[in-house]
Amino acid sequence: MEYTRLGSSGLKVSRIALGCMSFGLPDRGTNQWSLGDEAAEPLFRQAIELGVTFWDTANIYSAGSSEEIVGRALRKYTDRDSIVLATKVFFGLHDGPGGSGLSRKAILENIDASLARLGTDYVDLYQIHRFDPETPVEETMETLHDVVRSGKVRYLGASSMWAWQFAKLQHAADLGGWTRFVSMQNQYSLVQREEEREMFGLLADQGVGSIPWSPLAKGRLARPWDERSTQRAKVDPLHARYEGDENRPIVEAVRRVAEARGVPMAQVALAWVLHNPVVDAPIVGPTKPHHLTDAVAALDLELTDDEVTALEEHYTPRLPSGY
Repeated sequence: MEYTRLGSSGLKVSRIALGCMSFGLPDRGTNQWSLGDEAAEPLFRQAIELGVTFWDTANIYSAGSSEEIVGRALRKYTDRDSIVLATKVFFGLHDGPGGSGLSRKAILENIDASLARLGTDYVDLYQIHRFDPETPVEETMETLHDVVRSGKVRYLGASSMWAWQFAKLQHAADLGGWTRFVSMQNQYSLVQREEEREMFGLLADQGVGSIPWSPLAKGRLARPWDERSTQRAKVDPLHARYEGDENRPIVEAVRRVAEARGVPMAQVALAWVLHNPVVDAPIVGPTKPHHLTDAVAALDLELTDDEVTALEEHYTPRLPSGY
């Protein structure tokens, strides 16, 4: 495993992040494909054996049960100080005034609830899951700073927003003398590259690291185009965003490079994401053991300039998604 600093901060993370959206109780929330404690156990053990020590979850995943499972795994399979633990706040868990958003009430209520579910007294990286247009950015950033000062959070991150929104938040932190974001969790893959237009330049300028979600486009880049049916695809509506015919030549390019190299397609697609200098740690949400082994193997796969060109040449502009 390779390790790197997250952005220009001093926080060292594994270059592959364990995405914990895959873990949760199927009868809670909308992720019917999620894995409970018993099914998730070998994946947590495998992550530890492979050195994947950067774990990412969110309060909203499986209505809080992902955090509960992650917390139990922390206590059962490793120790707290060996893991860089990340979670998120924004989406609603209840209809009360503090149930969602980034108001002072919501942030203070939800950090305490997340810590209780995780069974820890701090998280290493606390991320705003989206931009909140209904709350002044000063209120959000001052409250996040207070949470850091309280010791409940070590570092701050953001996720999935327009570059101007992120710049506005960082500027508010600078003006107030508050804690800045060190990471951006954004969607980035061979079939969704719109972050290259503005966000990645901003991150490089600000010393902020990228930890991309869905680097394999929910598996679309990990199998040939005609192999479309997976159990998760049948119940996960977000898969539809990657099924447009404009993506077929991109997927076929990944297949050709993978066949020429004699490696799985997932390794090629992840190696391309890791090739971007602003990317620190792509997030991989495993449901099978080979998902993590392929991800770790991608760290050693160096693509040639010709291969990079072949993978990129079929991309066409599209609307960003996931904001």
